[in-house]
Formats: sequence, structure tokens, C-alpha cells
Amino acid sequence: MKKYLILITILVALVLSGCSSSQEETLDIFNYGQYIDEELLVEFEEEFGVKINYEEYPTPEDMYTKVKAGGADYDLIITGEYMIERMISEDMVQKINFDNIPNYQYIDENFKNQPYDSNNEYSVPYFWGTLGIVYNTETVEGNPDSWDLLWDENYSGQILMMDSQRDSLAAALKKLGYSLNTTDESEIEDAKNLLIEQKPLVMAYIVDEALDMMIADEAAISLIWSGEAVAAMGENEKLNYYIPKEGSNIWIDAACIPKDADNKELAEKFINFITSTNNTLRNIDYVWYSTVHTEASKEVEEFLYDNPAFNPSQENIDKAEMFRDLGDNLKLYDDAWTEVIAH
Repeated sequence: MKKYLILITILVALVLSGCSSSQEETLDIFNYGQYIDEELLVEFEEEFGVKINYEEYPTPEDMYTKVKAGGADYDLIITGEYMIERMISEDMVQKINFDNIPNYQYIDENFKNQPYDSNNEYSVPYFWGTLGIVYNTETVEGNPDSWDLLWDENYSGQILMMDSQRDSLAAALKKLGYSLNTTDESEIEDAKNLLIEQKPLVMAYIVDEALDMMIADEAAISLIWSGEAVAAMGENEKLNYYIPKEGSNIWIDAACIPKDADNKELAEKFINFITSTNNTLRNIDYVWYSTVHTEASKEVEEFLYDNPAFNPSQENIDKAEMFRDLGDNLKLYDDAWTEVIAH
């Protein structure tokens, strides 16, 4: 009898343990690659007794395609402002309860009331930055300041471009003096042809890999986001970064909560967690992008403010454009980029 009682006790314990495990709250996060200090994920799990399912994507377009297709459900997405604008217009995200995010008070007012979320209802800014060019000063002659460098035949086979349609087309559009949000078919056609003309010079179309390739001197020039430029320059003193004189893209990445999120309140707790001053500083040390956090900005290492990738001049900011949601006109960019890659 004692043996049976012991066996029953063990079985009951196992069942209860299984129930407890199955009831553990989970938070499903979708974010760019290499865009958070993953130790923060572990600490959040431990602090709140939850499980985080963390997944990465290369570009906002890839993220949108997967979410729109219903391939997976997420509680929190971090992405570009123009894609958040699109998801708001398509009723794909929900309003945030800012009572659960007291650290929102530390978000710089300059990054609020932006066109993509004009009433600050659907998103919380995460980082900001620019699109520019990083180059090896020992390989590239002079002091380049133009988009022309990406089309310089002297560096054939040493140029990296982004496998990201809005970013690569933006470089071509700005080189031509056009808006990076143009919906003029002839201007987009001109940009497409310029990228096709450039293609024989390009070593590869990549995204996150550019950082390591530039550090390792495997390429001389790369179209790149500013945070990756900061990280690369920190590892290779031969590298420099500039925002082309013709103007470029300035962007804000932000956190938003999908309409069908299972754990909205937990997502808001996570946003509050990563927007504390200390955790923001830790994230800066990991991703090297410019901060939207007023208190963290006071404690950032001084050398970063001398870096044009982390702290661009006001002149460059004034000449920069933010990507906007193009609605149905995005197909013009899709078609142009498909032709560039297929050529």
C-alpha cells in the first residue's frame, strides 16, 4: 500500500508540475538581428518568472510579410517607423497603455509626435540613426563626401550594398537628387537603372554581415546603418563613416504591440524594462545606435559624441528624410528592386 501511495504522490506531483509549466506566461518578440543585449532577455525572464520566445528578421519588409501572412503570432515587434505607420493604417497594431510604461517619461520629446504615430498612441521609440557609408581610409583615397563613392569603378568588387530595397534604392534616389519617398515612376526607374549600372562593382548584397566584413578588411566600402558603423569603427581604426552631402535617411525604430498579441500587458512591462536608464545604457553598449533616452544620453561615453555615426551634425540631420509608408505605391519599389536583383 505504501508503495502505491508513493507512486500516486509522484504522479500527482508530475501532473501538477506539467500544469505549472504549461501555464507559464510567454512573451513572443520579433526584432531586427543583433539589436538587443540578449542578457536583458534572460534577466527579464528571471525577474518576472516568464519565458521569452525571441525571433529575428533582417529587414522591415521581411517582418511585415511574415506577420501579414499570419505565419506567427507576436506580442511585441521592434521595427522601423515607416513600417509601423503602415501597420497602424492596416489595423495590425493596438494602442499602448502608457500607465504600464512609466519610463516613457524619459523618451526625448524630439522623437515623439512624429508623422508615423502623430498622437503617440501605438509605439515607443527604441533607437534612432542614419543611413550612410563606412569606408576603409587606407584603401579609399581622399575624403569622400558623396553617394558617388558607391559607384566608383576604382573600387570594383570591394563595395557592399544592402539587401534592403528601401535602403539601397534610397542611396540611388538621393544620388540623383530625388526624394527617398518619391512615387514618381520615372524617378524610381532612374534609381533602378543606376543600381543595375552599379551592380558589376558590388561584392555582395547583405545586411548584418557588413559589420564583420568591414572589420575584417574584406571590403573597402559599405552602405550601412550608423550603429553598425560605430561598432565597426570601434573594432577597426582604419574605418570612417559619413552621411553623403546629397542627403540621406534618418530613422527611428520603435516598439509596437500587434493587434492579436496574447500578452499585451507583459509586452508593456518589457518595454518599460528596456527603457530604464540602466538597461538603455547596456543596450547602447551592445548595439551602438543613437539613443532616444534623455537620462541615458547624459551618461553615454564621451567618445561617442565625437563620432559622426552616433552624433551626426545638425546640417546632416536637416538634410535627411524619414521613410514614409508609401501604401500601394510600395509596389513600384518592390518591382524595381526585383529587377535589380534579377539583372
